[in-house]
Amino acid sequence: MDKEQEHFLGVDVGGTHLKIGLVNKQGEIISFDKIDTAPYRDDPKGFNVRFTEGMADILKKYPEVKKVGIGLPGLISKDRTTTLEIPAIPGLNGYNLKGELKKMYPGISFYLENDAAAAAIGEYRYGKNNPPENFLFITMGTGIGSAFVLDGEIFKGARGNAMEMGHMLSRGNEGLERLIGRNGILKIMERFIQAYPRLAGELENKELGTHLLVDTAQAGNEVSLMVFEEVGRILGEAIVSVVRVLDVTHVYFGGGISAGLEFMMPSLEKTVRQYLTPYYVKDLNLTKATLRNDAGTLGAAALCFMDDE
Repeated sequence: MDKEQEHFLGVDVGGTHLKIGLVNKQGEIISFDKIDTAPYRDDPKGFNVRFTEGMADILKKYPEVKKVGIGLPGLISKDRTTTLEIPAIPGLNGYNLKGELKKMYPGISFYLENDAAAAAIGEYRYGKNNPPENFLFITMGTGIGSAFVLDGEIFKGARGNAMEMGHMLSRGNEGLERLIGRNGILKIMERFIQAYPRLAGELENKELGTHLLVDTAQAGNEVSLMVFEEVGRILGEAIVSVVRVLDVTHVYFGGGISAGLEFMMPSLEKTVRQYLTPYYVKDLNLTKATLRNDAGTLGAAALCFMDDE
């Protein structure tokens, strides 16, 4: 196959779905599939075996593919062979996934990475704003994920799983993810609706969700705007600590909740600039990542470049 026309598979593994994209070198998704993982979770052989065996059907559909990148929601061994702790899919814990895949599909190269780190590499490889060689990447969705790209590569830390910002202790010694992951944001919404019932507007008696939060903020709902203001402050405090530790100048935000970044940004920037000295803030760049809903798939596919330079 012509190297320029080479295609890669990006597999974004989530608790409820596998998102699979056939991706070319330019970062275009040629084909996309979304597979419900309920049969994987319910299989008596276990999610791990079902996933490994199920790769046969995926590879059969794309016989031209020789490289597969897999993004996983949890901790992975430093040599990127073994899934250590995958909270959303406990059936993958302690499983030599890469070894089993290689055993079953010897002609294919597999690349494993934490999903937030994969999204960061996707932004580095395919991002529209030409990201620099060094940046912090934060995903805001069900949880809070993060990664640090250092000299164009994922910074892994001593044992392979650095940059778990979601588990940093924040206000009241709560983890950041518990405070401003999806469930944490919904708790802030509930609290503010109760505190300011006259300002709640269409939030009243609705099933609360982050899509509703973004939509109502865009419509100018005062409670929704206050929620984002609070989220921005909490996230800003965490970023202050990480910027001090990493001395990084660029921060990218991805994930579903980043759709409301414009409403967080005033309080986030104010917090960051309040607690950082001029040395840090003069070159600080806070911006939304560009891959949006394709970040997981493109990020997984971008892993296939890791030994292709």
